[in-house]
Amino acid sequence: MSVFKNLPAAPVAPKKPVTDTRHGIARTDDYAWLRAHNWQAMFKEPSILDPQIRKHLEAENEYMNAAMADTRDLQKTLFAEMRGRIKEDDSSVPMKDGGFAYGTSYVKGGEHPRYFRIPREGAVDDETIRQVLLDGDKEAEGKAYFRISGLNHSNDHARGIWGYDDKGSEYYTLKVRDLATGDDLADVVENTGGGGAWAADGKSFFYTVLDENHRPSKIYHHVVGTQQSDDRLVYEEKDPGFFMSVSGSLIDDFIFIDIHDHQTSEYRIIPTTDLAAEPKLVAERVTGLEYSMTEGGDVFYILTNADGAKDFKIMEAPVEAPQKENWREVVPHRPGTLILSHMAYARHLVWLQRREGLPEIVIRDRKTGEEHAIAFAEEAYSLGLSGAAEYDTDVIRFSYSSMTTPSQLFDYNMATRERMLLKTQEVPSGHNPDAYVTRRVFAPAPDGVPVPVTLLYRKDTPLDGSAPCLLYGYGAYGITIPASFNTNCLSLVDRGFVYAIAHIRGGKDRGFQWYEDGKMAKKTNTFRDFIAAADYLNEEKFTSYSNIIAEGGSAGGMLMGAIANMAPEKFRGIIAAVPFVDVLNTMLDDTLPLTPPEWPEWGNPIESEEFYDIIAGYSPYDNVEAKPYPAILALGGLTDPRVTYWEPAKWVARLREKTTGSEPILLKTNMDAGHGGASGRFQRLEEIAFEYAFAIKVAGKA
Repeated sequence: MSVFKNLPAAPVAPKKPVTDTRHGIARTDDYAWLRAHNWQAMFKEPSILDPQIRKHLEAENEYMNAAMADTRDLQKTLFAEMRGRIKEDDSSVPMKDGGFAYGTSYVKGGEHPRYFRIPREGAVDDETIRQVLLDGDKEAEGKAYFRISGLNHSNDHARGIWGYDDKGSEYYTLKVRDLATGDDLADVVENTGGGGAWAADGKSFFYTVLDENHRPSKIYHHVVGTQQSDDRLVYEEKDPGFFMSVSGSLIDDFIFIDIHDHQTSEYRIIPTTDLAAEPKLVAERVTGLEYSMTEGGDVFYILTNADGAKDFKIMEAPVEAPQKENWREVVPHRPGTLILSHMAYARHLVWLQRREGLPEIVIRDRKTGEEHAIAFAEEAYSLGLSGAAEYDTDVIRFSYSSMTTPSQLFDYNMATRERMLLKTQEVPSGHNPDAYVTRRVFAPAPDGVPVPVTLLYRKDTPLDGSAPCLLYGYGAYGITIPASFNTNCLSLVDRGFVYAIAHIRGGKDRGFQWYEDGKMAKKTNTFRDFIAAADYLNEEKFTSYSNIIAEGGSAGGMLMGAIANMAPEKFRGIIAAVPFVDVLNTMLDDTLPLTPPEWPEWGNPIESEEFYDIIAGYSPYDNVEAKPYPAILALGGLTDPRVTYWEPAKWVARLREKTTGSEPILLKTNMDAGHGGASGRFQRLEEIAFEYAFAIKVAGKA
């Protein structure tokens, strides 16, 4: 029986059939009209949205508010709990760089970070020496949405590049700040990817411009004190299927241009001694060849999958001749041990790897070749490697946490192997790790493959099938969901929930093959793995089908749509945040921002009838049928360039038309935000509180 009572009539989207024929196959889309014809311009100026579309989205929000009206007090309680676990006036441990140490902090009640610096050896808590370089709350005043992309200081510490997005569309404006006075210079650079790479002399920088389809297509060189119209075009990427970014090396000798899609890489480099030089090609793009670079003095260290190194290996090449024919192996390929990233310092080579599903940091002495690893003993945990801001150092920084252990920040001396605890995450309202249990179990997929599932629950939670469960999944792009500390989910766990993360295929949780087995023609493994996790939790009585609320966002929202079609009876409710559910139509529309770059992930249905059929077979929107669906909450952002607002809007319209059940299908569209939702830290907590209130209500625990 539904827990939603006395709801008003749900909005009914009018049908305006549009038929599209590909490969001789005709498909009719009744709700294609929800896609704004002027979406490119609307992302920059939301007020021009078609009034009929706006009226429909607002009607959906009103219906959603009515359905959730009885949870308002619960939402306030959840928000207060989650806020109470945050140290509001928190500060990072500054990272040393030259004569200063740079960090971020928050003030009590503040939504946005402050960027600051102190003298290199100054005391972190000495407010008299702390110089605030950029105050996010001040910059955000009067704006419904505001997100800072960061502050990147020049090598002489005189200036900083900072970027902001005030629409949620991820078109960032760059400004240049005088770090001594705190004043912005006249330089304004529009429509960028959000950051810039300083030249070594601090007088100019390189940046990426997004085209009208929101793709990073051009790299420009800007001289401080000039107009954007005067900037020199450095490189233009003609292939819309490739992402592009620009960065500087740690030694400040080179500017790196990184061009890649989901399976192919290409680097071009510019020496900072000749900023006008044509970018030099390192290794040309060859489909399936991936590599990334870091500088190590007279050599480049190159992380690559060349020559069949599926889990990657590290090579080196001389700086003066970095072409592929000069690559020499330094760290060999070790099947089953996936190297995720690497960094080089004056005396050490460092990399982050994943072995048997768990992360490790490995340090190699560049002179002797001796290696050692930093690892931990918990059953499931997360490591983050932030490295160092300086090249000539023996000290790097990393973080550690688990589902029960708050985040800990360490400085690590690579020569002496001494570990210094710098900071432990504070939970002001209190946290007793001994009250909780974290476990790593394995659910057998239909093909017999064991799927890791990380669990968190209170020791006093009955494991007899009666506990509600929030089961989270993603499973795409090779992204691994870490088993890290999350104060927010404690609000569920403390109410008797089992919180579960299904580490399904499509991520890299169990190596690169784990990723390949969940993409392209094998995408449906992702969905079956998630359902297998639900089956296992039901069979082992951690929960039961009638108590599972599934959650996923973006590509994880596609997962939510797929499992809703495949096994709706195994879920009490579903939360789909910015869900990529209109997969076939999106992959057929090569004008959309991410479509060409995404073809290596999903397949190209424009050119391939095979992939047209494959995607059509699982695309959530295209596979909605007349059957009883569980309660569903879909969340979108009006200016989202990654998963456009019309995907969840169309999906909800079709679900509501087709469902034979009594559970409501709800749509919440943030009319002032994009893919990441609200930008402020407390505004974001309000959104999470809303989602959790839905889960608690659906589980009958409100």
